[in-house]
Amino acid sequence: MKQKREIEESVRINKYLSQAGVCSRRQADVFVEQGKVLVDGETATKGTKVSRGQRVVFNGKPVEIENDLVCLVFHKPVGVVCTSSKKEKNNIIDFINYPTRIYPVGRLDKDSQGLILLTNDGEMANEIMKARNYHEKEYEVTVDKKITSTFIQGMRQGVPLEELDVVTRECEVIKENAHTFRIVLTQGLNRQIRRMCEYFGYRVVKLKRVRLMSIQLGHLKEGTYRKLRPDEWERLKKELDGE
Repeated sequence: MKQKREIEESVRINKYLSQAGVCSRRQADVFVEQGKVLVDGETATKGTKVSRGQRVVFNGKPVEIENDLVCLVFHKPVGVVCTSSKKEKNNIIDFINYPTRIYPVGRLDKDSQGLILLTNDGEMANEIMKARNYHEKEYEVTVDKKITSTFIQGMRQGVPLEELDVVTRECEVIKENAHTFRIVLTQGLNRQIRRMCEYFGYRVVKLKRVRLMSIQLGHLKEGTYRKLRPDEWERLKKELDGE
């Protein structure tokens, strides 16, 4: 069963660009102020509303909102880069080669593998990526030496990352075996888990994301994808609505 987008009679230009997956609403306001957005040939303003049938152009390219919503659960292999840029030869879009326009929700390091969502639902993507929403992301991590209780306890507490000038949020960390642990984060700092481990003298040798909010990677084979099930759509919507 296909998920349909609820089509409104008219929406503000920033919401239109967000739903189309161009950018967040806040960034859309910036683009509008810069005069980069046209509606039926006229330069848009912050108060501009877009109705059905109107033509929207951003940076010289037409922008359309697709009625059919797409959301894929993808098991990203190591080496694939989470970008839509064609300049990156190993970009995730070319790797998947999906027939309609989609884009990754957030990032997963090139050296990491596991669950990443790809969608054409810009509003949903932006809500998932907002750090203030504290959405959970779970990872399975293997390190280069034996895990100690001191290491586990230290990872659970705030870890100072000097290069980012930040202390990480407290998180759940569970030892799986001598060299592997699971960690649940509610933030997405650059190479966060690797930096946290390095602080305690450990090196990550394998990092796999196994869950994003209520979406599980499960037994999905590396390099393959599946569509989000209707029940997963509904559960995800409720989580994003704070229910």
